[in-house]
Amino acid sequence: MKNVIIYSTPSCVYCKMAKAYFDEKGIKYDDKDVMVDVKAREEMMQKSGQLGVPVIDIEGKIIVGFDKGAIKDILGI
Repeated sequence: MKNVIIYSTPSCVYCKMAKAYFDEKGIKYDDKDVMVDVKAREEMMQKSGQLGVPVIDIEGKIIVGFDKGAIKDILGI
């Protein structure tokens, strides 16, 4: 299983969609709430150069937004 991190906020619709997709596929992920976790927010910005969420890190490959095609490609599903 690949290491998956999702940087999200509680009010983000696309974050919720991404997490629901991972749950549906049985993919475990580490959810980091960048609204309250300053360290996670800085980490996300360093990795992606973005302030928008979701930012998804799969084994060091960064996806900005909920891009189901890119997720499938990286995870091989």
